[in-house]
Amino acid sequence: MEELLVVALRTIFLYILILIIFRLMGKREVGELSLMDLVIFVLIAEVASFAIDDPKRDLFGSIMPMILLLFIQLGTSYWSLKSKKVRDLIDGSPTIIIRNGEIIESEMRKIRYNLDDLFQQLREQQVGSVQDVAYAFLESSGNLSVFKMGGDHPVLPLIVDGDVQESHLELIQQDKQWLLEELKNLDIDDPSTVFYCSYEKEKLYIQMRERFKSS
Repeated sequence: MEELLVVALRTIFLYILILIIFRLMGKREVGELSLMDLVIFVLIAEVASFAIDDPKRDLFGSIMPMILLLFIQLGTSYWSLKSKKVRDLIDGSPTIIIRNGEIIESEMRKIRYNLDDLFQQLREQQVGSVQDVAYAFLESSGNLSVFKMGGDHPVLPLIVDGDVQESHLELIQQDKQWLLEELKNLDIDDPSTVFYCSYEKEKLYIQMRERFKSS
């Protein structure tokens, strides 16, 4: 009886603790979890199950790894916020699957994404033909973002957190040198001072980092 009471109390305590940990990790829907988030969630669940299954196990020894995992996640989130390269390493980056009605086979092979998956996701978005698709991006969450011919084109960030996105420059058939010249025309000599730069309606939209706005 006493052992059952200990299990019940530990279950309640760990339930509350896990809710607090997940709350501190930030708000994300299940479909938007990164690989790092998923690994940490699974490990926390495993550690909690060990603590509940073995009432004689030291409770502090059980929650310590959970707290450590929380700090690991907060640390990676901080560096992801500071660096686009770290974000791409942890979360991955979108992959263009269709461009101007043509399926890009090489990109599909790189990410091991097959035609059955592609057609299923196109059907889910009521897209009847690949020829109707201007751009289709497979997001890091696994969702397919589709832009139809004649509709709005995707916003293409050319600079994110000061990092030039050369893959997006290729999509608009330009290169880094072109972008640097366009920035110079706007009296911007260093792309690292740019927080965000996108190509919308055949024009550049630029937002400077806060510390450079007044300069």
